[in-house]
Amino acid sequence: MIVNRPGRVRATIQVPPDKSISHRSLIFNAIASGSAVVERILESEDVRSTAACLAALGADIDWPEGSATARVSGSGMHSLFESDSVLDCGNSGTSMRLLLGLLAGQPLFSVVTGDASLRSRPMGRVITPLRQLGASIQARKGGTLAPIAITGGLLKGIEYASPVASAQVKSAIALAGLYADGETTVVEPEKSRDHTERMLSAMGANLRRDGNRITVAATARLEPLSLRVPGDISSAAPWLVLGACHPDAEILLEGVNTNETRTGLLDILAAMGASVERLEERLSGGEPVADLLVRTSRLKGATVSGSLVPRAIDELPLVALLGCFAEGETVVRDAQELVVKESNRVETTVDLLTKMGARIEARADGFVVHGPTPLHGARLDGRGDHRVGMLAAIAGALADGETRIDNDAVGVSYPGFWEDLARAATGGMIKA
Repeated sequence: MIVNRPGRVRATIQVPPDKSISHRSLIFNAIASGSAVVERILESEDVRSTAACLAALGADIDWPEGSATARVSGSGMHSLFESDSVLDCGNSGTSMRLLLGLLAGQPLFSVVTGDASLRSRPMGRVITPLRQLGASIQARKGGTLAPIAITGGLLKGIEYASPVASAQVKSAIALAGLYADGETTVVEPEKSRDHTERMLSAMGANLRRDGNRITVAATARLEPLSLRVPGDISSAAPWLVLGACHPDAEILLEGVNTNETRTGLLDILAAMGASVERLEERLSGGEPVADLLVRTSRLKGATVSGSLVPRAIDELPLVALLGCFAEGETVVRDAQELVVKESNRVETTVDLLTKMGARIEARADGFVVHGPTPLHGARLDGRGDHRVGMLAAIAGALADGETRIDNDAVGVSYPGFWEDLARAATGGMIKA
């Protein structure tokens, strides 16, 4: 793709449905007792991977290609059966980690794998607690990497102190805990996104929350949950950054999920002085939703660390871009988790922005950006990481000259991204 900075940015955008909620709506309803309709489900490669794996396990999912509506007909907690093929999660870490939690409770043998990127991502953080619960699991590199062979069933509850604040780890353990004898408790160092707790509670799971601690008890039945998936704040993030940094911008984002465990970027933008308004605040499917209006802003540097990091983990590469347009230093630390995403997002973010003229330095747990610094166009590699691909596109729309982007992979989470960018860019050029 080729991107040039537009003279002005004006758009009303309905961002794609929330990916985390889309995954969970399929997995949880697949073991419910009855049918659920999931409207405005995210039509993306990652969510399709979850649907395909569940179908291979016998789940009844009616989701035609190109449709924004899926019907899941669950037959109960123990309705899955052994697949005669390997379960391929593609590029989706959420699919793999949550399915491992589900499979831990099933008396089935399964083999789970993914693409080259996913096979290099750490799975020991899920495998270790699932083994403690009683699942039999074998994996590459000492039980840390896919492909993974798992036989579940006959689990016993545990208390597990997770070394990382990860909604995927927490959700995998919670899913296994639904099938375990006794209570299963997960304690996180910081509170991660809570879509699993909200959804399972609404479906009747024996689950309670206490700060950074959740406890799940054996559950005989889940009620089906029909819902309309709200907009994904991670997909809204590129537009929030473009709107705040571009010299002539106004963007309205409709129906965005504003769950407080996901809105770290909104807090970061506020700390940096960005003009972002929340309009028409409401609830949808138990999740808070609002329209977000962002305008050209005068930004100042900020430090992002501690409990703010898990609430903005997917958006931190874009925070580096904000730092290029802010007065003073912008520091991201305590973000070691960036290293084990679809790419090493510390390395890829620093490399990409350095090629465009940014003054940015990598740290073991994040980066430091010195701003403001004008960016110039460059030839960039998205590394097959959708977040890095979107970072490259927005950086190109803010830079002098032409930016060429290869291997952007944005279709993993945002299939219509390039079309939305082309509509927003007045007087610019976005082309294949």
